[in-house]
Amino acid sequence: QAANGAQNNFMVLADRLEIQSGDAGDVFVWDAQGWYGGDINKLSIKTEGEFSLDQSAFEDANIQALWSRAIAPFWDVQAGIRYDLEPKGRTYAALGVQGLAPYWFEVDATAFLSTDGDLSARIEAEYELRFTQRLVFQPRTEIEFSAQDIPELSIGSGLTRLSIGARLRYEIKREFAPYVGVEWQGSFGQTQNYIQAMGGDTDKTLIIFGLRTWF
Repeated sequence: QAANGAQNNFMVLADRLEIQSGDAGDVFVWDAQGWYGGDINKLSIKTEGEFSLDQSAFEDANIQALWSRAIAPFWDVQAGIRYDLEPKGRTYAALGVQGLAPYWFEVDATAFLSTDGDLSARIEAEYELRFTQRLVFQPRTEIEFSAQDIPELSIGSGLTRLSIGARLRYEIKREFAPYVGVEWQGSFGQTQNYIQAMGGDTDKTLIIFGLRTWF
């Protein structure tokens, strides 16, 4: 799907379509992106979120529209807009980088500034280890920060959330790969206090069943 010269191409990747199962119930999680453009400039659309299967309600959902420009081999800078459908329907300016770090770690780091002046950031990193041509082991971590307390979103300043997990997928085809995994999710600082006050889980381990697909 790579673009050549001035030719424009597109790609859609659903990196995570999964059910996360834990003591508090089951949640469907999606994390997908698509782009259209050439080697240097692309339009990138990203979306991710969570849907509670027990409560039949969205817990989190957002979409980003980003201009992506190559600044080095394997690295793009991205700038644009993020809109949160859930919770609270907020709009953010987004600025970040996405690419391959040394030793082939895939990194996606973005800072967000809301229309209310709230500054936050998220860093995602993952690595693929191929056991065979079809069997792939993928460790993954996600870290979130906030520059200030945002009580209406149950977010405190500093390190707010951390997820560490691993997925084992089998590529029936390159474009179609079911997987299983496990993930630990934790909240910290004032964020942890907000969640505890509402009776939520601040430390949980989840079993994962999912699908990775692209075209």
